[in-house]
Amino acid sequence: MDVWALTEWDKPLQKIKQPIPKPQGSEVLIRVTHAGICHSDLHTAEGKYDLGNGKVFRVKDRGITLPVALGHEIMGEVAAVGPDAGPVPVGSKQIVYPWLGCGACTRCEQEEDNLCAGQRGLGTMRNGGFAEYVVVPHPKYLVELGDLDPAVACTYGCSGITTLSAVSKAMPLPPMEPVLLIGAGGLGLAAISVLKYYGHQNIIVADIGDDKLANAKAAGATTTVNSAGPDAAKAILGASGGLLSAVLDFVNNSSTAAMVNGLIAKGGKWVQVGVMGGTIELSLVSSILRGLTIYSNLTGNLEHLRTLVGIAKEGKLSPVPVQKMPWDSVNEAMDLLRQGKVAGRLILIKE
Repeated sequence: MDVWALTEWDKPLQKIKQPIPKPQGSEVLIRVTHAGICHSDLHTAEGKYDLGNGKVFRVKDRGITLPVALGHEIMGEVAAVGPDAGPVPVGSKQIVYPWLGCGACTRCEQEEDNLCAGQRGLGTMRNGGFAEYVVVPHPKYLVELGDLDPAVACTYGCSGITTLSAVSKAMPLPPMEPVLLIGAGGLGLAAISVLKYYGHQNIIVADIGDDKLANAKAAGATTTVNSAGPDAAKAILGASGGLLSAVLDFVNNSSTAAMVNGLIAKGGKWVQVGVMGGTIELSLVSSILRGLTIYSNLTGNLEHLRTLVGIAKEGKLSPVPVQKMPWDSVNEAMDLLRQGKVAGRLILIKE
């Protein structure tokens, strides 16, 4: 099979040949038809995350070995099943849950594989959607596509469940209580869709790009604020009418975190989602006296995926805009995302 593999850190992916895997036991072999590209793919390819103060976290220290096919937003068709996989129809179209754990710890038993300390995720620890075929260890990690648009549905395994998980942490709130989303990329737009599903009617979106803000407005944001200037916090407070009960930061760098710290109301919820990196100086006493709840949101669990797909099948989830590119254009696609030239999510198509 063809595999667009990361063979060297911070280098373009290379197309290599590998044998098509044969599923064993409960494994299911998926032929990839759609694969989304995420900012975390860029971080993995670069080989590091910014920890702030000149420090970096090396991706190889997670145990990732090269070559590996990136890509954790995966949709495809069942190509073959292992003898213990049960009745999984060959040819059926499936959305893949990629955040695989060890399968044996308490987190995994509770289907919270994303919080397992022994991560074995697709697109990081093992081949992901930039390979023609991926091996899923058990059918429980598959959710049937049904009549959904496969290009949109493939994003549910990452951006979809990440935003559902993040928004769930900020809820419940009265429908007209202002909620601030920082970042109007794919995750921010997905969060608007999820908030609208919850019936929320006062969604403020901040971004440094007017084009991104136009996308947010089209997706259903109530108010948008360009946060590029020195008066960004003042403009946001003007839009919200005061300090905010909930802020979801889909950028999460030193600048946005410092801004959020000055925008949160007493008893407010601060949900950190993005991994752009950096540090923040936070007064511990001040955070206690304000009664803040600070969440770090790491993707979502298997039940989040089932729930999200169910909502979408009921027609209650507005689709996030997607930009489609051929599967063999993966390096060009990653460059577009790196340059901030993607509206919504970027999907590689191989059918």
